Amino acid sequence: MTVPFVMDPLARDNAAEGAALRAAGAVVPVELMGVRGWAVTHHAEARELLTDARLVKNAQHWAAFRRGEVPADWPLIGLAVPGPSMVTTDGAEHRRLRAIVAQAFTPRRVELMRPKVEEITAELLDALAAAGPVADLKTVFAFPLPMSVIGWLLGVPEHDHAYIRELYERFFSSVKTDIQATIAALNAFVADLVARRRAEPGDDLTSALLAADVEGGALSDAEASATLRVIIAAGHETTVNLITNAVRALLTHPDQLALARSGEVPWSAVVEESLRWTPPTSNFLFRFATEDIEVGPVVVPAGDPVLISYNAIGRDPVQHGITAEVFDITRRAARHLSFGHGPHVCPGSPLARLEAGIALPALFERFPDLSLAVPQEQLRPNPSAVVNSLSGLPVRL
Repeated sequence: MTVPFVMDPLARDNAAEGAALRAAGAVVPVELMGVRGWAVTHHAEARELLTDARLVKNAQHWAAFRRGEVPADWPLIGLAVPGPSMVTTDGAEHRRLRAIVAQAFTPRRVELMRPKVEEITAELLDALAAAGPVADLKTVFAFPLPMSVIGWLLGVPEHDHAYIRELYERFFSSVKTDIQATIAALNAFVADLVARRRAEPGDDLTSALLAADVEGGALSDAEASATLRVIIAAGHETTVNLITNAVRALLTHPDQLALARSGEVPWSAVVEESLRWTPPTSNFLFRFATEDIEVGPVVVPAGDPVLISYNAIGRDPVQHGITAEVFDITRRAARHLSFGHGPHVCPGSPLARLEAGIALPALFERFPDLSLAVPQEQLRPNPSAVVNSLSGLPVRL
């Protein structure tokens, strides 16, 4: 491997890092907190590799991990080597696990959730008004909306939501903490949820997942726990970042906000452009090469890890034109990859789109004079190389 591009674990400027990665090539050797691998940075190559059967999710194909070279306290170890779920398996086993989850997130079933999402949104807008005239939009609105929805779906009581937020903020962080303690706490939380629903099934998605049986068998306790961790994480973190990033983009691009508020451009276009311009997931860890893979002049050796840099891909000018760096909700629809592509495309994307599509117009209708409470230069990212999130979004109502 040639000299790698050293990625910033603190994510101090995702846009600049994405541009630098993209300029370095379609597939770039990288180093992330001492771990070496490859970043896919161009749209076309990402689409191709995300459907390449030679790139798999099973970490047993990660040569450095097998050799014991990846320390157990590497901050992102829980993302790189999680438990047995649909995000860590391939082929028939992946299809079995995904089929059980996907039943809950079909477009038709998600649309049936609209009244509940609207109800929660209205309650949170009241809470935001009560917290004003200056409030942290992330804490009061953007986090509790998807967390309340996913909690309602899974049967997770509201008094646990703050605890879950704390655990997942540590889980996604690139700052060196006791990651194994965080993983153990998450495992204990979902294992307890599984045990309670095994003993006393309820009218919730957790009970439905445990009762589901598809070809190949029902979920084991380990599979159920790992699956719930994935659903909780993806079910709230993605949408939190989508909403906060979209609001930030609109407040710093008043011409675009005016177009959306006038009805000239649909709010769905705001959602899609936000997903492209500031993807909720900045870099997705990891896929592993089962054999040498040639991508143009680059060869990814067997056993090496590969991350998908949505930061870089979302602004690829080959896909999105010479204005790819510009936030433009009138952009001719060009497919982005911010929810993934291929067999592992995010099954919860219809729910994230529904929540953001309800939250954004409702927010700006309730607070037409909404503005940033601090200069945008003072907004700080969460120190994570994998999620594109702000530590907070202070707004003036």
